[in-house]
Amino acid sequence: MRNARGAAVSGLRLGIDLGGTKIEIAALDAQGGFALRQRVATPQGDYGATLRAIADLVAQAEAQLGQRGLPLGLGIPGSLSPLTGRVRNANSTALNGQPLREDLQHLLARPVAVDNDANCLALSEATDGAGAGADVVFAVILGTGVGAGIAVHGQVLHGCNGVAGEWGHNPLPRAGALELALRCWCGRTACQELFLSGPGLAADHARAGGGPAAAAAIVAAAQAGDAAAQASLARYVERLARALAQVINLLDPDVIVLGGGMSNVQALYAELPRLWGPQVFSDVVRTRLVAARHGDSSGVRGAAWLAAAG
Repeated sequence: MRNARGAAVSGLRLGIDLGGTKIEIAALDAQGGFALRQRVATPQGDYGATLRAIADLVAQAEAQLGQRGLPLGLGIPGSLSPLTGRVRNANSTALNGQPLREDLQHLLARPVAVDNDANCLALSEATDGAGAGADVVFAVILGTGVGAGIAVHGQVLHGCNGVAGEWGHNPLPRAGALELALRCWCGRTACQELFLSGPGLAADHARAGGGPAAAAAIVAAAQAGDAAAQASLARYVERLARALAQVINLLDPDVIVLGGGMSNVQALYAELPRLWGPQVFSDVVRTRLVAARHGDSSGVRGAAWLAAAG
């Protein structure tokens, strides 16, 4: 059976996670199971090539599924301006100022639901993930960039300016002189993204004399007993505790869900509650800290949940 657009009425919907290094597409069935999943590298600094890569992924996915015109949601590392409808605040800067939703709707001949990638993480984890059933979920991406999304009673909170959860470009709380001296790509100083992203950990390690190394290598070296790597990781955890304590004081979420590459550092889940406790303005801190149940697939799952089944 097909609807008026020629799409099979199957409950399938497509989600795309547009990241700084990869574009992932997935098809979810009505129960949240994967019917398809595929990744390609993100064209660097090329908006037109990014559009073509997304269109190609959709065409290939629908060919494999034997369906056309499936509902589609897209998660992006930024947000759409409520004033212009164009992309703003994306650390993949080639997207900024572009009419991404309109261009994709023209290319794909269907509506495209677009939201921030951290909002997609929050929606995924609040729907059937680590935050399912919680009243307030604060979902953090600690990856190439840093961001967050908020879900309240299972629904994404956007705010009147569309910036609810824009956490990564707030200044690090109680920043010291060396932290305040660092300038972010966004033009502000001491942004949390400078310290809490994977590249931020790598840059801090290099500034401290540890030499060039990727975040994963620093974490592995710390676990193997390297003193310089252990010091860098300790600075990272202490800064993240400062940042999350401020969130608890302001939002008081039931659950904080960590996603992104740095969420795989197991030491975070024991150390952060110990460090944030004295900084929270309460005699008890019941906020749970958990890893995203769906791991690195949570963003693309959330993008698919954005799309209403056709």
